[in-house]
Amino acid sequence: MQTLLTPENTLPDDGYAGTLVARVWRPGLGPSVAVVRAKGVFDITRNFPTLADVLAAPDPAAAVRAVTLGEKIGDLDALLRASAADVRSDAASHFLAPQDLQPVKAAGVTFAASMLERVIEEQAKGDPARAEAVRGAVREKIGDDLSAVEPGSPAAEALKLKLIELGVWSQYLEVGIGPYGEIFTKCPPMAAVGLGAAIGLRPDSQWNNPEPEIVLALAPDGRIVGATLGNDVNLRDIEGRSALLLCRAKDNNASCALGPFLRLFDATFGVDDVRQAVIGLTVTGQDNFRMEGKSSMSQISRDVEALAAATLSADHQYPDGAFLMCGTMFAPTDLRDGEGFTHKMGDIVEIAAARLGRLANQVTTTHAAPPWTFGARALIRSLAARGLG
Repeated sequence: MQTLLTPENTLPDDGYAGTLVARVWRPGLGPSVAVVRAKGVFDITRNFPTLADVLAAPDPAAAVRAVTLGEKIGDLDALLRASAADVRSDAASHFLAPQDLQPVKAAGVTFAASMLERVIEEQAKGDPARAEAVRGAVREKIGDDLSAVEPGSPAAEALKLKLIELGVWSQYLEVGIGPYGEIFTKCPPMAAVGLGAAIGLRPDSQWNNPEPEIVLALAPDGRIVGATLGNDVNLRDIEGRSALLLCRAKDNNASCALGPFLRLFDATFGVDDVRQAVIGLTVTGQDNFRMEGKSSMSQISRDVEALAAATLSADHQYPDGAFLMCGTMFAPTDLRDGEGFTHKMGDIVEIAAARLGRLANQVTTTHAAPPWTFGARALIRSLAARGLG
C-alpha cells in the first residue's frame, strides 16, 4: 500500500497549482487543518480551527491563501507513507479525511447506467446469482439507455406511466427520472476515513462494490466551494433486499472514504471542471484480479448545482457546511471467480480524477477496520487544549 502513496500518484495533474486543504492527525495535538504546498504540509489550525471555518469564509480559497503559514508538519511524501493502513498510528502524523463537522450526504441514482443496476438489484432481491437473468429481462423491457430522459420532465412522466404498465416501475426509477432526487446521509460528522485508510464492508455482505464519486464541499449558505474524491462503499445485496435497508447498506464503520485533499474553487479549478471530470477506478486483488472503469460527470442526469440545492437550502440547513457525493455511473458486472464482481479482503481501490488526484484505500471488514472513537467532543477538547476553542 505504501508504494501507491507517493506525491506523483496522489497529487492532481497540475501538482500544487490549486488550493489544496487537508486534515492531518498530529501526535499529542489531534486533528489539524493544513495546506499542501510544494515546500511541505503546513498547519493553519490557528487561522482555521476546523474545516467548517474554511467553508464558512466568503471566499474559502482566497482566505486560505492569505494566511501566514504555520508550523511545517512534514514533507508530503513522508506523510503519505505514514497514512497507509498497515502502518498508520496515532504516534505519527498522517492524513485524515478532509471532513470534520460536516455530514456527508450522498445523491443516489444520478446516472442512467447505475440506475438500471439499482433496478436489477431490487428485482433480484439482493441475490447476485439471479442478477444476470434479471438484467436481461429488465433491459428487454426498458432498454439500456435512459440518459436522454430529463428528470421531472413531461417525457419522464410519460415513461413512468409506460413502465408501470410493463410492471417494471421501481422506486429507483422514481428518484432517477422523477422530480425529486435521492439525497441520503452517508456518514455523520467526523466519521469519514481518509487516504490510505482501511475501508470497511459488513461481514454479512456477499455482494458489494466500490462507488467512485466526485464529492462537493458545500458552504453553510449552499454554495459549492470545492471538491474531493470519495468512495461510497456499496453493499448491493443488503440494499437490494429493500430500499429501507439503505442505512444498513451505506452507513457503517469505515464505509466512507474521502480524499486525498479538498481542492477549493479558485482561478485554477471551478464548478465547470467538476462537470467535465472523468473519474477512474482501479481495483487490484491479492488474487491477481484487476478491474478498471471510468465514470464521466458529463453523463450525470442532474446538474451538480441542482444536487447541491436539493441538499442544502432554506428548507434544510447545515450551519457547518456539508459534503455531497454526486453518485456514480459505475456498477460493475465484471466476472470474478465466474460470478459477478464483489470485493475480497485486501483489495486495493484507487479512485482518481485529473484535477483532484488519487484516493487509495484497502478493503477490510467493518469489524477489522479501526473503530471510530474520535468524535466532535474529542475535537472540542483537543482545540480547547491548544487555546483554540
